[in-house]
Amino acid sequence: MNAGPVLPGIAAIQDEMIALRHSIHAHPELGFEEFATSERVAQCLTQWGFEVSTGVGRTGVVATLKNGEGRSVGLRADMDALPIQETTGLPYASRIDGVMHACGHDGHTATLLAAARYLAQTRAFNGTLHLIFQPAEEGLGGARKMLEDGLLERFPCDAVFAMHNVPGYPVGHLGFYSGPFMASADTVTIKIIGHGGHGAVPHKAIDPVVVCASIVIALQSIVSRNVNPQDMAIITVGSIHAGSASNVIPVFAEMSLSVRALTPEVRRLLELRITELVEGQAASFGAQAHIDYQHCHPVLINDPEQTAFARQVAQDWLGEGQMIDDLRPFTASEDFAFILEKCPGSYLVIGNGQGDNGCLLHNPGYDFNDACLPIGASYWVKLVEGFLR
Repeated sequence: MNAGPVLPGIAAIQDEMIALRHSIHAHPELGFEEFATSERVAQCLTQWGFEVSTGVGRTGVVATLKNGEGRSVGLRADMDALPIQETTGLPYASRIDGVMHACGHDGHTATLLAAARYLAQTRAFNGTLHLIFQPAEEGLGGARKMLEDGLLERFPCDAVFAMHNVPGYPVGHLGFYSGPFMASADTVTIKIIGHGGHGAVPHKAIDPVVVCASIVIALQSIVSRNVNPQDMAIITVGSIHAGSASNVIPVFAEMSLSVRALTPEVRRLLELRITELVEGQAASFGAQAHIDYQHCHPVLINDPEQTAFARQVAQDWLGEGQMIDDLRPFTASEDFAFILEKCPGSYLVIGNGQGDNGCLLHNPGYDFNDACLPIGASYWVKLVEGFLR
């Protein structure tokens, strides 16, 4: 990465902030357990002159810096780690057995802290800056919990932005996408109740395993025959559990589905068709179906106006050569979507590297690329100064 665009003030502190990132990496904490991480974040921000609120969404931190009477903007970073055993062998590898920062949230936190330190020193903006350090992004609904604690009422924002690293793209290159960018994610648990019996006389039983097998095959028709081919939809059967012996037909069987879509309309269609199909398949065998449909994450939709602004900031600063021009929507989900439902904003990405640095997220061999930190922090500064001009 060409370090030329990095702001001199960020370059001056980058080694210290990278060391902070390594320390956070070595002491990861799972969702809603980020007590030490939150305390460290709050101490830094208080020292730098921010007004700091803790315990927002249990372990979340919000820091406010006001300079003048202009608009307000929010920047969000996630803090939680994953239940994965690290295999990187790095000097600063996780010291907590079975827990590691396998998604780069340590890097996101340190990057935003670096920008916070610089902005507190320069204050070259007119308005209010809210820094949102969110807990429990990894499937536990930390953003929703912060909203329930009055995040946007207590810290109102005219727009809010977040950044995530993505392996496979050049280090420090920035990517933007307007509209639906991250998929919704729903979890469906289905219990099929049949009639147990001896495996030697299946005609005297109602086999829930056969019902599940039929449902698995039938589910594939929803995406191929009910969803517009130009729309994205995913139905994955992740688990099936039934019985304990080869010669016993069990009374019930359970299956779990992951369901994803890139538009609210397709999301609703999938729920309707899955429910109809499962109930119909079960009834055709004389079995009963109990469906627990959990709506986990909505579609993440980037506001067109704020995305255009965020992209323009990057283009003016970096030029086209450091932009990701082939960015497409992701089928993964992100609970920043809950915040974007309430406030306009945009979720952007920064390249984490290719080749040896292209290890996938949620992999025991992954590590955030430290070369991203100064460019990401400098971008946050540019965005804040541009928004609160």
